[in-house]
Amino acid sequence: MNLQLHRILLLFIFGILGLILFYVAKLPEKNIPRGYNELAASALAEACQVLVEGKKRFVQANTLKTSFGTQNCSEYVSQSHYITQTLSAEEAAFPLAYTVALHKDFDTFERLFRAIYMPQNVYCVHVDKKAARSFKDKVEKLLGCFPNAFLASESELVVYAGISRLQADLNCMKDLVKSAVPWKYLLNTCGQDFPLKTNKEIIGHLKGFKGKNITPGVLPPTHAIRRTRYIYREQVYSLFTFMLWTYVKKSPPPHGLTIYFGSAYVALTREFAGFVVKDRRSIDLLEWSKDTYSPDEHFWVTLNRMPGGSCFLCGLSVRTALVELMVSALQSPSVACRVGIGLLLNPLAPAESRETLI
Repeated sequence: MNLQLHRILLLFIFGILGLILFYVAKLPEKNIPRGYNELAASALAEACQVLVEGKKRFVQANTLKTSFGTQNCSEYVSQSHYITQTLSAEEAAFPLAYTVALHKDFDTFERLFRAIYMPQNVYCVHVDKKAARSFKDKVEKLLGCFPNAFLASESELVVYAGISRLQADLNCMKDLVKSAVPWKYLLNTCGQDFPLKTNKEIIGHLKGFKGKNITPGVLPPTHAIRRTRYIYREQVYSLFTFMLWTYVKKSPPPHGLTIYFGSAYVALTREFAGFVVKDRRSIDLLEWSKDTYSPDEHFWVTLNRMPGGSCFLCGLSVRTALVELMVSALQSPSVACRVGIGLLLNPLAPAESRETLI
């Protein structure tokens, strides 16, 4: 009886397989991406084999896997469906710059890069010095297929919450400021990010800020004051890294600056990026921040809050700012993208300490 059921199951499986292959074979050739038939047949054969052998009841597959290592650039770009032509006049007139801080998971980075890639944009990728040589080689090989993407000219050994993390972004920013691409905004990301909106939707969202930076933040909450009041040191060992609290108090910030805390992930105009890499106040703040904890969470917002800065929702109470943002969201769904509500609702501090949104 069991043998008969087994035979019926096999006939059913191969019948379904035959129908699928017949259907695929009848599809118009122009609608089938190059290499699709081979990949589909291979996946189906693998699935049937493990089912027949009784190893699994179902098969989990990485549907986005590629064979980049065996392809040349033109084949890889084509078969991976990268966008190679600007999709609209609006996007052509509003190029973006991206930084990506990276240390592991090449496949995840590849998906991120494929999702955000546009030929009119420009991309700088920073690979942690701790990353394996083979990992960096794979990243470099991928970026070599695109004329508007490159590795940062300087690399840092990144320590979580240390100055090296901020410096990684700044290294890319310096390279991007020199780029011939006339980008309007810079967005900093990490290798585990993924976009929630299309390039055009992100542009629509950024245009709504009318040339202002997006650096949400608050006056120093109680739990974060010690991050800039005491000296911290990066500790680097062969198996791990960490930040050491020394209990030694720091000197006051340079130029009488008031320190604010906010998101490490921001959207910055090109004009502001030029100010960050060249202005003496920015350079001095960076130097002062080198022995603080998680300086990327105070550096951007503090600079943007300086007199003459151009920030979004400056000086409003958090409640008023959120109302303003929600109204914008109702008028434009794209406001809900990563550099909008997702940053403003970051729980940086208890409600009672969120006095001012910067």
